[in-house]
Amino acid sequence: MWSLLQIEVFKIFKRPRTYISFVAITVIITLIQLAFYSDGGAYMDFALQALKGRFDINGKLLNGYFIAYLVLQMLLVQVPLLIALVAGDVLAGEANMGTLRMLLTKPVSRTTILLTKFIATTIYTLILLAWMAILSVLVSILIFGTDDLLIFMSDKAVLLREHDVFWRFAAAFFYAAIAMTTVTSLALLLSVFSDNAIGPIVGTMSVIILFTIIAGLELPFFDFLKPVLFPRHMLAWKAFFNEPVNYKAVTRSGLVLIIHIIVFTGSAIFFFKRKDILS
Repeated sequence: MWSLLQIEVFKIFKRPRTYISFVAITVIITLIQLAFYSDGGAYMDFALQALKGRFDINGKLLNGYFIAYLVLQMLLVQVPLLIALVAGDVLAGEANMGTLRMLLTKPVSRTTILLTKFIATTIYTLILLAWMAILSVLVSILIFGTDDLLIFMSDKAVLLREHDVFWRFAAAFFYAAIAMTTVTSLALLLSVFSDNAIGPIVGTMSVIILFTIIAGLELPFFDFLKPVLFPRHMLAWKAFFNEPVNYKAVTRSGLVLIIHIIVFTGSAIFFFKRKDILS
Protein backbone atom coordinates (compact mmCIF):
# COMPACT_ATOMS: atom_id res chain seq x y z
CA MET A 1 0.00 0.00 0.00
CA TRP A 2 2.94 2.33 0.72
CA SER A 3 4.23 2.01 -2.85
CA LEU A 4 0.74 2.62 -4.21
CA LEU A 5 0.38 5.70 -1.98
CA GLN A 6 3.66 7.11 -3.26
CA ILE A 7 2.45 6.65 -6.83
CA GLU A 8 -0.88 8.36 -6.09
CA VAL A 9 0.81 11.34 -4.42
CA PHE A 10 3.20 11.60 -7.39
CA LYS A 11 0.25 11.56 -9.82
CA ILE A 12 -1.54 14.31 -7.91
CA PHE A 13 1.47 16.63 -7.87
CA LYS A 14 2.29 15.81 -11.48
CA ARG A 15 -0.96 17.39 -12.69
CA PRO A 16 -0.75 21.13 -13.49
CA ARG A 17 -4.18 21.80 -11.94
CA THR A 18 -2.77 20.81 -8.53
CA TYR A 19 -0.67 23.97 -8.46
CA ILE A 20 -3.58 26.26 -9.32
CA SER A 21 -4.57 26.14 -5.64
CA PHE A 22 -1.09 27.05 -4.39
CA VAL A 23 -0.74 29.89 -6.89
CA ALA A 24 -4.23 31.24 -6.12
CA ILE A 25 -3.65 31.22 -2.35
CA THR A 26 -0.22 32.81 -2.74
CA VAL A 27 -1.53 35.62 -4.96
CA ILE A 28 -4.56 36.38 -2.76
CA ILE A 29 -2.63 36.44 0.51
CA THR A 30 0.18 38.52 -1.02
CA LEU A 31 -2.31 41.08 -2.35
CA ILE A 32 -4.00 41.32 1.07
CA GLN A 33 -0.66 41.84 2.80
CA LEU A 34 0.42 44.48 0.26
CA ALA A 35 -2.90 46.30 0.58
CA PHE A 36 -2.70 46.45 4.38
CA TYR A 37 0.98 47.38 4.29
CA SER A 38 0.08 50.32 2.07
CA ASP A 39 -3.31 51.45 3.43
CA GLY A 40 -3.82 49.44 6.59
CA GLY A 41 -3.60 52.49 8.83
CA ALA A 42 -6.57 54.17 7.18
CA TYR A 43 -8.56 50.91 7.36
CA MET A 44 -7.91 50.54 11.09
CA ASP A 45 -8.79 54.19 11.78
CA PHE A 46 -12.14 53.68 10.06
CA ALA A 47 -12.80 50.37 11.81
CA LEU A 48 -11.96 51.79 15.25
CA GLN A 49 -14.02 54.99 14.97
CA ALA A 50 -16.83 53.64 17.11
CA LEU A 51 -14.44 52.34 19.78
CA LYS A 52 -12.08 55.30 20.09
CA GLY A 53 -14.78 57.49 21.57
CA ARG A 54 -15.41 55.06 24.43
CA PHE A 55 -12.06 53.32 24.98
CA ASP A 56 -8.40 54.29 25.24
CA ILE A 57 -6.82 52.14 22.52
CA ASN A 58 -3.09 51.54 22.66
CA GLY A 59 -0.75 49.13 20.96
CA LYS A 60 -0.27 48.00 17.39
CA LEU A 61 -3.62 46.52 16.41
CA LEU A 62 -2.61 46.25 12.76
CA ASN A 63 -0.32 43.27 13.26
CA GLY A 64 0.36 39.85 11.79
CA TYR A 65 -2.32 38.14 13.86
CA PHE A 66 -4.98 40.56 12.64
CA ILE A 67 -3.97 40.00 8.99
CA ALA A 68 -3.91 36.22 9.48
CA TYR A 69 -7.42 36.24 10.95
CA LEU A 70 -8.74 38.26 8.01
CA VAL A 71 -7.12 35.83 5.59
CA LEU A 72 -8.72 32.88 7.37
CA GLN A 73 -12.15 34.49 7.17
CA MET A 74 -11.76 35.18 3.47
CA LEU A 75 -10.04 32.01 2.24
CA LEU A 76 -11.42 29.12 4.28
CA VAL A 77 -14.74 29.72 2.54
CA GLN A 78 -13.06 29.42 -0.89
CA VAL A 79 -10.59 26.59 -0.20
CA PRO A 80 -13.22 23.82 -0.72
CA LEU A 81 -13.35 24.75 -4.42
CA LEU A 82 -9.56 24.49 -4.67
CA ILE A 83 -9.64 21.08 -2.99
CA ALA A 84 -12.48 19.85 -5.20
CA LEU A 85 -10.37 20.69 -8.28
CA VAL A 86 -7.99 17.91 -7.30
CA ALA A 87 -10.15 15.52 -5.25
CA GLY A 88 -12.82 15.37 -7.94
CA ASP A 89 -10.23 14.28 -10.49
CA VAL A 90 -8.50 11.40 -8.69
CA LEU A 91 -10.96 8.76 -9.92
CA ALA A 92 -12.97 10.50 -12.63
CA GLY A 93 -9.81 11.73 -14.33
CA GLU A 94 -8.39 8.21 -14.57
CA ALA A 95 -11.71 6.88 -15.82
CA ASN A 96 -11.72 9.57 -18.49
CA MET A 97 -8.18 8.73 -19.62
CA GLY A 98 -8.84 4.99 -19.56
CA THR A 99 -6.14 4.24 -16.97
CA LEU A 100 -8.64 3.16 -14.30
CA ARG A 101 -9.18 -0.17 -16.04
CA MET A 102 -5.45 -0.83 -16.08
CA LEU A 103 -5.20 0.10 -12.39
CA LEU A 104 -7.95 -2.34 -11.43
CA THR A 105 -6.19 -5.22 -13.18
CA LYS A 106 -3.44 -5.09 -10.56
CA PRO A 107 -3.57 -7.62 -7.67
CA VAL A 108 -4.84 -4.93 -5.28
CA SER A 109 -8.37 -4.72 -3.89
CA ARG A 110 -10.63 -1.87 -4.92
CA THR A 111 -10.96 -0.88 -1.28
CA THR A 112 -7.18 -0.46 -1.01
CA ILE A 113 -7.08 1.56 -4.23
CA LEU A 114 -9.80 3.93 -3.10
CA LEU A 115 -8.39 4.36 0.41
CA THR A 116 -4.98 5.07 -1.10
CA LYS A 117 -6.46 7.76 -3.32
CA PHE A 118 -8.30 9.22 -0.31
CA ILE A 119 -5.12 9.33 1.78
CA ALA A 120 -3.12 10.85 -1.10
CA THR A 121 -5.75 13.55 -1.63
CA THR A 122 -5.84 14.21 2.11
CA ILE A 123 -2.06 14.67 2.05
CA TYR A 124 -2.51 17.24 -0.73
CA THR A 125 -5.17 18.98 1.38
CA LEU A 126 -2.90 19.12 4.43
CA ILE A 127 0.02 20.47 2.39
CA LEU A 128 -2.24 23.16 0.92
CA LEU A 129 -3.43 24.20 4.40
CA ALA A 130 0.16 24.18 5.69
CA TRP A 131 1.17 26.49 2.83
CA MET A 132 -1.76 28.75 3.66
CA ALA A 133 -0.73 28.79 7.34
CA ILE A 134 2.87 29.70 6.50
CA LEU A 135 1.81 32.60 4.27
CA SER A 136 -1.05 33.91 6.36
CA VAL A 137 0.43 33.57 9.85
CA LEU A 138 4.21 33.34 9.72
CA VAL A 139 4.81 35.70 6.79
CA SER A 140 2.28 38.20 8.18
CA ILE A 141 4.07 38.12 11.54
CA LEU A 142 7.39 38.78 9.80
CA ILE A 143 5.90 41.77 7.94
CA PHE A 144 3.60 43.29 10.56
CA GLY A 145 4.93 41.94 13.86
CA THR A 146 2.73 40.74 16.72
CA ASP A 147 0.53 42.37 19.34
CA ASP A 148 -2.91 41.85 20.83
CA LEU A 149 -5.58 40.61 18.41
CA LEU A 150 -8.75 42.69 18.10
CA ILE A 151 -11.58 40.89 16.32
CA PHE A 152 -14.72 42.65 15.11
CA MET A 153 -17.84 40.51 15.22
CA SER A 154 -21.42 41.34 14.28
CA ASP A 155 -22.47 42.18 17.84
CA LYS A 156 -19.20 42.68 19.70
CA ALA A 157 -15.45 43.14 19.60
CA VAL A 158 -13.11 40.60 21.19
CA LEU A 159 -9.60 41.49 22.39
CA LEU A 160 -7.16 38.60 22.78
CA ARG A 161 -3.81 39.13 24.45
CA GLU A 162 -0.67 38.55 22.38
CA HIS A 163 0.52 35.56 24.42
CA ASP A 164 -2.89 33.91 24.04
CA VAL A 165 -3.23 34.04 20.26
CA PHE A 166 -0.79 31.75 18.43
CA TRP A 167 -2.22 28.51 19.83
CA ARG A 168 -5.65 29.60 18.59
CA PHE A 169 -4.37 29.74 15.01
CA ALA A 170 -2.80 26.29 15.40
CA ALA A 171 -6.12 24.93 16.70
CA ALA A 172 -8.06 26.69 13.91
CA PHE A 173 -5.88 25.15 11.19
CA PHE A 174 -6.11 21.73 12.82
CA TYR A 175 -9.89 22.04 12.78
CA ALA A 176 -9.79 23.35 9.20
CA ALA A 177 -7.90 20.18 8.23
CA ILE A 178 -10.85 18.10 9.45
CA ALA A 179 -13.32 20.36 7.63
CA MET A 180 -11.40 20.25 4.34
CA THR A 181 -10.98 16.48 4.59
CA THR A 182 -14.78 16.32 4.67
CA VAL A 183 -14.78 18.13 1.32
CA THR A 184 -12.14 15.71 0.04
CA SER A 185 -14.24 12.67 0.96
CA LEU A 186 -17.36 14.17 -0.66
CA ALA A 187 -15.52 14.96 -3.90
CA LEU A 188 -14.05 11.45 -3.93
CA LEU A 189 -17.52 9.93 -3.49
CA LEU A 190 -18.94 11.94 -6.38
CA SER A 191 -15.88 11.05 -8.46
CA VAL A 192 -16.87 7.38 -8.24
CA PHE A 193 -20.01 8.08 -10.29
CA SER A 194 -18.38 10.17 -13.01
CA ASP A 195 -16.03 9.65 -15.92
CA ASN A 196 -15.30 13.38 -16.15
CA ALA A 197 -13.68 15.54 -13.48
CA ILE A 198 -16.04 18.47 -14.11
CA GLY A 199 -19.01 16.59 -12.64
CA PRO A 200 -17.51 15.88 -9.18
CA ILE A 201 -16.03 19.40 -8.94
CA VAL A 202 -19.33 21.11 -9.77
CA GLY A 203 -21.27 18.57 -7.74
CA THR A 204 -19.15 19.11 -4.62
CA MET A 205 -19.55 22.88 -4.74
CA SER A 206 -23.27 22.55 -5.50
CA VAL A 207 -23.81 20.37 -2.43
CA ILE A 208 -21.86 22.80 -0.23
CA ILE A 209 -23.77 25.81 -1.59
CA LEU A 210 -27.14 24.06 -1.24
CA PHE A 211 -26.49 22.95 2.33
CA THR A 212 -25.16 26.39 3.25
CA ILE A 213 -28.34 28.03 1.92
CA ILE A 214 -30.57 25.59 3.79
CA ALA A 215 -28.59 26.13 7.01
CA GLY A 216 -29.06 29.89 6.67
CA LEU A 217 -32.81 29.79 6.08
CA GLU A 218 -34.81 30.67 9.18
CA LEU A 219 -37.61 28.24 8.34
CA PRO A 220 -38.88 25.61 10.82
CA PHE A 221 -39.25 23.11 7.96
CA PHE A 222 -35.45 22.71 7.77
CA ASP A 223 -34.74 22.68 11.53
CA PHE A 224 -34.42 18.89 11.67
CA LEU A 225 -31.77 18.99 8.91
CA LYS A 226 -29.59 21.84 10.12
CA PRO A 227 -27.68 19.97 12.88
CA VAL A 228 -26.37 17.41 10.35
CA LEU A 229 -25.48 19.74 7.46
CA PHE A 230 -21.68 19.66 7.38
CA PRO A 231 -21.10 23.17 5.88
CA ARG A 232 -22.67 24.60 9.03
CA HIS A 233 -19.94 22.94 11.10
CA MET A 234 -17.03 23.81 8.79
CA LEU A 235 -16.81 27.34 10.17
CA ALA A 236 -16.65 26.25 13.81
CA TRP A 237 -12.92 27.15 13.80
CA LYS A 238 -14.05 30.69 14.64
CA ALA A 239 -14.96 29.47 18.13
CA PHE A 240 -11.25 29.29 18.96
CA PHE A 241 -11.16 33.09 18.76
CA ASN A 242 -13.95 33.58 21.30
CA GLU A 243 -13.24 34.19 24.94
CA PRO A 244 -13.91 31.79 26.53
CA VAL A 245 -13.70 29.05 23.91
CA ASN A 246 -16.80 26.86 23.76
CA TYR A 247 -14.93 23.56 23.58
CA LYS A 248 -18.12 21.53 23.84
CA ALA A 249 -19.58 23.12 20.70
CA VAL A 250 -16.31 22.80 18.77
CA THR A 251 -15.95 19.15 19.72
CA ARG A 252 -19.54 18.43 18.70
CA SER A 253 -19.03 20.10 15.32
CA GLY A 254 -15.75 18.23 14.82
CA LEU A 255 -17.48 14.91 15.52
CA VAL A 256 -20.20 15.74 12.98
CA LEU A 257 -17.50 16.36 10.35
CA ILE A 258 -15.67 13.14 11.22
CA ILE A 259 -18.92 11.18 10.89
CA HIS A 260 -19.43 12.74 7.45
CA ILE A 261 -15.88 11.73 6.44
CA ILE A 262 -16.58 8.14 7.49
CA VAL A 263 -19.96 8.06 5.72
CA PHE A 264 -18.69 9.67 2.50
CA THR A 265 -15.57 7.48 2.33
CA GLY A 266 -17.47 4.33 3.27
CA SER A 267 -20.08 5.07 0.60
CA ALA A 268 -17.32 5.68 -1.94
CA ILE A 269 -15.82 2.27 -1.15
CA PHE A 270 -19.23 0.59 -1.37
CA PHE A 271 -20.07 2.02 -4.78
CA PHE A 272 -16.53 1.77 -6.17
CA LYS A 273 -16.46 -1.97 -5.44
CA ARG A 274 -19.59 -2.28 -7.56
CA LYS A 275 -18.54 0.12 -10.32
CA ASP A 276 -18.75 -1.29 -13.82
CA ILE A 277 -15.53 -0.34 -15.62
CA LEU A 278 -16.26 -2.30 -18.77
CA SER A 279 -19.16 -0.22 -20.06
